[in-house]
Amino acid sequence: MYLPSSSHAEEFIDHAEVLESLAASERECRDMHRVADILEKAARCKGLSHREAAVLMACDDAEMERRLYTLAREIKHRFYGNRIVLFAPLYLSNWCINGCVYCPYHLKNRTIPRKKLSQEEIAEEVRALIRIGHKRLAVEAGEDPVHNPLEYILDSIRTIYSVHEGGNSIRRVNVNIAATDVESYRRLKNAGIGTYILFQETYNKEQYQQLHPTGPKSNYAWHTEAMDRAQEGGCDDVGIGVLFGLNSYRYELVAMLMHAEHLEYRFGVGPHTISVPRICPADDVSLDHFPDALPDAIFRKLVAVLRVAVPYTGMIISTRESARMRKELLDCGISQISGGSRTSVGGYTTEERHDETAQFDVSDTRPLDEVVRWLLEQNHIPSFCTACYREGRTGDRFMTLCKSGKISFCCTPNALMTLKEYLMDFASPATRELGEAMIARSIGDVPEGRVREKTLERLRRIENGERDFRF
Repeated sequence: MYLPSSSHAEEFIDHAEVLESLAASERECRDMHRVADILEKAARCKGLSHREAAVLMACDDAEMERRLYTLAREIKHRFYGNRIVLFAPLYLSNWCINGCVYCPYHLKNRTIPRKKLSQEEIAEEVRALIRIGHKRLAVEAGEDPVHNPLEYILDSIRTIYSVHEGGNSIRRVNVNIAATDVESYRRLKNAGIGTYILFQETYNKEQYQQLHPTGPKSNYAWHTEAMDRAQEGGCDDVGIGVLFGLNSYRYELVAMLMHAEHLEYRFGVGPHTISVPRICPADDVSLDHFPDALPDAIFRKLVAVLRVAVPYTGMIISTRESARMRKELLDCGISQISGGSRTSVGGYTTEERHDETAQFDVSDTRPLDEVVRWLLEQNHIPSFCTACYREGRTGDRFMTLCKSGKISFCCTPNALMTLKEYLMDFASPATRELGEAMIARSIGDVPEGRVREKTLERLRRIENGERDFRF
């Protein structure tokens, strides 16, 4: 297996190796014995190499694809059950000094109003999010050392955690901000962040430099090596992803899996999450300029291939996708979604569904309660659980439990308890009825003995008004 130990970006994302993998996949995808062997390996739930995943992506045999989708559903259910974790993005500032041509926040965009939330405004946004039921956020901010320095981000994290509303609070803050140095990652970890998230956008260096002509993000190596520095700074839960449609999806699939393999090899733990956003329209951004934008059928297959290749990793889809597409992708292996999202700065405290500070257009505009009810109708357990982060089950501790299959001993009870909390505090009558039925059906999935007894006890205590157990 190709596993360079170097932390240099152009060595662990070796362009020649990506091209050779793609060329080999074109040959091997016609060998159905080879394809069958890869699917058999995937069924053992130990993951696939980037070369093996490339073969599945290249193969267009109908029976192979049927087996792939079945296997993706089975693997997702084995490790994550029917739980779907919910979160919301929180945009702090759209000030940015980068020149990313696919993002409306780029420095030369003179039509977008620039906005940065004060700590008081952040607290109001958080209150609005708490009032609809959210427990975990993903903080977003443009890269601007003057308007959005690290101190601003750290102050914002402290503000978010300090807000309490009706006995509820935000329990996990994930952070999606620009690549930084080891000491800054150490400070973020000490501030109590959950997952550090950074999208590569594209792993193809030549394409990367064309898409990022100016600003600190134009440094391909600095950006690509960020997860190594984050791990060195103690951020042992990291989330990677690309913006599909900027470059060839097959290239990005192979390179992203090479990145995951590198992190696993060097730090003993791969990415905690992989996000799969697609390029979509926004202010000053048109799909006419991106010929590699993915059609739905290919995107669906891509998600299924990723699920069988990285069975232990959480997979995230955002409200860029429509409700219809999100439903299809849940069946392919997605384990986390955003709900009731606003992608503008200050969006949760304004009445408008969209304003000029939005980073991208939201396709799924349903409020959180409707999303929760929709998940219940499809036999998913909406989960607001943050227990692993709060109990220190991060990094290799989480992955060890996940790979052993024992993570469900924690996740199923906590999912049911956080669902119960949501039903008591926030749900509409129709959603609560469906949710209570889900809890009654699912309690049998909780391991018998002490775990089930404790879960039943806490469900009763939540109904009596107790809150904020360590879940």
